[in-house]
Amino acid sequence: MTAVDTPPVRVALLGAGTVGAAVARRLGDRADLLARRVGAPLELVGVAVRDLTRPRDLPGVAADLLTDDPDPLVAGADIVVEVMGGIQPARGLIERALAAGADVVTANKQLLAQHGTELEALADREGRGLAYEAAVVAAVPVMRTVREALAGDEIRSIHGIVNGSTNYILDMVARLGVPFQEAVRQAGDLGYLEADPTEDLEGLDAAAKIVLLARAAWGVEVGLADVQRQGISGLRDTDFEDARGTGQVIRLIASAWCSGSASEPRVEVAVRPTPVAADHPFGMTREGTNMVIIEAESAGTLRLTGAGAGGDETASAVLGDLVNLARARVVARRRA
Repeated sequence: MTAVDTPPVRVALLGAGTVGAAVARRLGDRADLLARRVGAPLELVGVAVRDLTRPRDLPGVAADLLTDDPDPLVAGADIVVEVMGGIQPARGLIERALAAGADVVTANKQLLAQHGTELEALADREGRGLAYEAAVVAAVPVMRTVREALAGDEIRSIHGIVNGSTNYILDMVARLGVPFQEAVRQAGDLGYLEADPTEDLEGLDAAAKIVLLARAAWGVEVGLADVQRQGISGLRDTDFEDARGTGQVIRLIASAWCSGSASEPRVEVAVRPTPVAADHPFGMTREGTNMVIIEAESAGTLRLTGAGAGGDETASAVLGDLVNLARARVVARRRA
């Protein structure tokens, strides 16, 4: 039986913003490629949005697939993709999806940092998958590296620039000499910052990401309250001048490190503005680029870098998780 002849895997999409629209677009224009990789077609059965009256750029998505009632989608899908953001109703919808037998892909870092332990426990109880590569550094496969590629190794530390918005600001100040507050304004004008930039500027976004990485690396319960967090909003131009005088630049670094034994790890997590040498890999990370450096006992130093945000970039990670979960479903069907 070919992929085309195999019953489709039904996909419900929750959210049609920048990321959701990119996911829907790629499901359409890569339909044949994805079907070959999965072993069955991926059928988009609906897209849940908050406001049906708002114009949307969703080429290839039939108007009757849009709905402001996500519950029937969640109840009838094989895989639910949540890219709506926020804590509620996203958490409740994910819980209902898992309980109804669906696998879930999400990019919701704050939800996972706050309630990921409970959601993963629910997924385990239901025998379903909960995948969230896109929640950490978009298309850069950091979670997969930590969870899979290094599963037989002992990770010692993870350090990274994991928020492109703040890195854009800090790079503008360090490299082009733009005054700090002017760089913040420019970042807002270019869309790097939300209307309320608190999550980026105060390090909350980076904190959620390093929490998820620490959990994956060491299997311990770490929460946002455990992060030693300092954002960049308190920085002044004199801080950058002092760093420049010593050949350094300031970067917002998210860190997790482990002490103790493998059986009894002691994990610490932090997010801080940190001076680094201008020729250090972090110092040379430009504009909105992200970089993560992992130190492992056997593998040594690994560096992963790329775009940490953006619709297409995040959609790439979402679709990677979606394909993996859909493949598993198709294999399970054949064995049944």
